[in-house]
Amino acid sequence: MTHEATLPLAYVETTIPSFYYTARRGVESVARREWTRRWWSVASSSVTLVTSKAVVFEIARAPMPLASRASELLEPVPLLDEPDAVAEIVAAYIRHLVMPASPTGDALHLAIASFHGCRFLVTWNCKHLANANKFDHISRVNTMLGLSTPHLVTPLELLGE
Repeated sequence: MTHEATLPLAYVETTIPSFYYTARRGVESVARREWTRRWWSVASSSVTLVTSKAVVFEIARAPMPLASRASELLEPVPLLDEPDAVAEIVAAYIRHLVMPASPTGDALHLAIASFHGCRFLVTWNCKHLANANKFDHISRVNTMLGLSTPHLVTPLELLGE
């Protein structure tokens, strides 16, 4: 995908549409749902939302009605391509212990966002992605690979609250 956006790219990872429509009732889940919805409603004024086939695939595997509702939410969001170089980046992340050893999970999202120069990777995955303790390691590996590192953030951080 060639993208000539004037706004920075924000890669939307699977947890964002999942929390947008979560039916969980716990305090943390309800808060994440509300923050996600508030951010989504204003995001297009400050970023260009993008995602990938990997996210679409993961959402399709969710239970109904979450899968169909989340798919509809993502429908207007452009999909970034996944050239062969992305698989090489994923392998490097796994080899350097940046991400868990799953070529279809967190490493793939980070590789796609990094390859395409996204300014942000927006996620609620605070264990492997939006984790300040991992950022320096991710950044070192991306620098070694000649890639920029997206800011790994939650919707709440982008809301500035």
